[in-house]
Amino acid sequence: MAKDYVTGKKTTFGNKRSHSMNSARRAWKPNLQKVRILVDGKSKRVWVSTKALKSGKVTRA
Repeated sequence: MAKDYVTGKKTTFGNKRSHSMNSARRAWKPNLQKVRILVDGKSKRVWVSTKALKSGKVTRA
């Protein structure tokens, strides 16, 4: 999957643990959206996490 253009968030991996402590591999994916943002005054389509969009870290084009 894609990587967040602003914060660098990407898929992280670990173990799913049941009550009996059985383990199985799983992945946690960030909520990424493909949006147009302004980069150096120009419009660019990139993957951005929803947290970065809500916090105002990017300006949409």
